[in-house]
Amino acid sequence: MRLLFVSNLFPDTREPYRGLDNATVLQQLNTQWDIRALALRPTLPFRSGAWTARTEDSRMQPQFLAVPYLPKIGSRWNHRLMARALRGPLREIHSRFPFDVVLSSWIYPDSCAVAQLSGELGFPFVAIAQGSDVHQYLRHPVRRKIIAQALPAASAVITRSGELARLLGETGVASETLHTIYNGVNRAIFRPADRAAARQALNLQQDVQIILFVGNFYPIKNPLLLIEAHSQVCDDNTLSRTKLIMLGDGPLAGNARALGDRLHFGPNVVLGGRKSAAEVARYMQAADVLCVPSVNEGVPNVVLEAFACGLPVVASRVGGIPEVHPGETCGRLVEPRLATVAAALRAVLREPPPSAPIAEYGAQFTWEKTAEGYNALLLAACT
Repeated sequence: MRLLFVSNLFPDTREPYRGLDNATVLQQLNTQWDIRALALRPTLPFRSGAWTARTEDSRMQPQFLAVPYLPKIGSRWNHRLMARALRGPLREIHSRFPFDVVLSSWIYPDSCAVAQLSGELGFPFVAIAQGSDVHQYLRHPVRRKIIAQALPAASAVITRSGELARLLGETGVASETLHTIYNGVNRAIFRPADRAAARQALNLQQDVQIILFVGNFYPIKNPLLLIEAHSQVCDDNTLSRTKLIMLGDGPLAGNARALGDRLHFGPNVVLGGRKSAAEVARYMQAADVLCVPSVNEGVPNVVLEAFACGLPVVASRVGGIPEVHPGETCGRLVEPRLATVAAALRAVLREPPPSAPIAEYGAQFTWEKTAEGYNALLLAACT
């Protein structure tokens, strides 16, 4: 069976973390499907770029395609512009690789464009709802209408959380079309390990407690609130030497450094930049708690990865997080407010839940299980 993946969320050598979860699912499916990837790169009209595939994705022979995109003002047209740019390449790919089904990720404009072409060119497709493409875009009246009109053409819609399925159901997408499949965790990388050894490997102090943040420095991820919460944690004499290590990057990184300095806890705030999966796992093995203070989320992989390492998580009670976070046995679920986040961090640092049950709970989230769910829906779409 032949599968074509179409999405802007697919990594390249310049952005190796872009759509990494999609690439991981495809690599799992590669044992059952012959796969090709058409990686879209939305750009301003009449502009182009050059992208190179990662070595680990070469088996899927990724083809990168610049597609026109109008930011802010293009909501009525971007899916049509994308469909127009895709029409020829899809026909050409089909002539040499007669795919049986298309898997598209990112509801608008990617899956909406694929929906338009599926009727024209006569192929079935399965769409993936990631998170912000539902949480944010359904609040936009024009995009909401386009999404509601396009998604019924899909054989199935995979949602990364049950909350995403509920929101799409409210737009009129049939419930039997919606299927929640959680992402998995690479347990060869994310696994329990000796904390002292992990700290030694990372050259971290043994006699401090460590709060870990892993994510993009965007407003929706709430990194500045965490820095304020950390300062309140440090106000407690028994926790005054607590370190906050923040892995990731983004437009708020400079603000984060400035805020830490202004609150007089700058030396206790470490901005570590982006790290590989193996490096992130090592930091999780070294930390005392992971904090995810987001304003909204689907089901962030960092929560599942932390559980697989036996690391407790303090996370916002938003989006799909409560679906996978069982509460105090694995940390705390809180409202994303300063006082509640700080209080939860203090509680977990003082009385951490045992790590073995956390790791046992996290063991259920595997990429093999995720791929099984995808495979079943893709096969059904072909019949």
